[in-house]
Amino acid sequence: MRFPSPTGIGHGQGAFFTPPHLREGEEGREGERNPHVHDTRNDTDMDVVVVPCLKCNYAYLIRGSGGKECATVDPVEPHNVLRCAQERGWKTCRNVLTTHKHWDHAGGNEEFAKLVPGCAVYGGEKEQVEGCTDAVKDGREIHLTEVGVRVKCIETPFHTMGSISYLVTDDLTQEKAVFTGDTLFVGGCGKCFEGNVQNMWDTLIHKFSRLPPETKVYCGHEITVKNLEFCTHADPQNECAKEKLEWARNMRSQGKPTVPSTIAEELSYNVFLRPLDSNLQTWTGKTSAMETLAELRRRKDAF
Repeated sequence: MRFPSPTGIGHGQGAFFTPPHLREGEEGREGERNPHVHDTRNDTDMDVVVVPCLKCNYAYLIRGSGGKECATVDPVEPHNVLRCAQERGWKTCRNVLTTHKHWDHAGGNEEFAKLVPGCAVYGGEKEQVEGCTDAVKDGREIHLTEVGVRVKCIETPFHTMGSISYLVTDDLTQEKAVFTGDTLFVGGCGKCFEGNVQNMWDTLIHKFSRLPPETKVYCGHEITVKNLEFCTHADPQNECAKEKLEWARNMRSQGKPTVPSTIAEELSYNVFLRPLDSNLQTWTGKTSAMETLAELRRRKDAF
């Protein structure tokens, strides 16, 4: 399996990448595009902009291929996110999609609302999301007409019980991307802070695994190398995992992001989507898939 170059993040959509050592206040004079920014556009596809925040978080900007505005996911550093939008000529960003309540995802919502008065802040109805103006439940669909996308809210509990992942579909091209916060990562999954193994199973196996295989996966943190090191430890014969790990190390050595992957890719190497695999059941010493999933999470926590 070949893994794409991050030019256009390998899938044709634009990307805006600020290397980790460049943070707010270090990006040059106002109105001057930073020469270190990775910026590639393709106007025929949904455009997703990767905005590194804090130590290893990712916020995102989204604009459909026919969109006039953009939306944002988890803008924990509002000034940074809005500057990225402005540098691309995207002057309007009135919709915030919040994956869950933790401060490193929702902590910028109130400041964002001050900077963009009247913006809509979406978040799960089962938890207290900072600055939320529009609580959503599982299955709700939102048509962001000016952004040029439809958004399906998917309840994905276990990291937090009110976590929402957003399945975004381009109005014109029908291209799909899912924004997963701290639930599904490239090569891994989030820690089970509030849920149990049944919640993990329902989220990872019944929901994420069943998305269209071409769906692009945008997660909330850059921890791909560590995740894939565990995958290759647990499943050393998996060539897809070994190749993806080599690819990810190369990308990170260049200061480039490892998002997105796709659901098809994740099903090939992410051990948390593969608890039915006999090799993983043997490695964990478990005979049922759910016990295997629980043991994988336990071992990853100690890895």
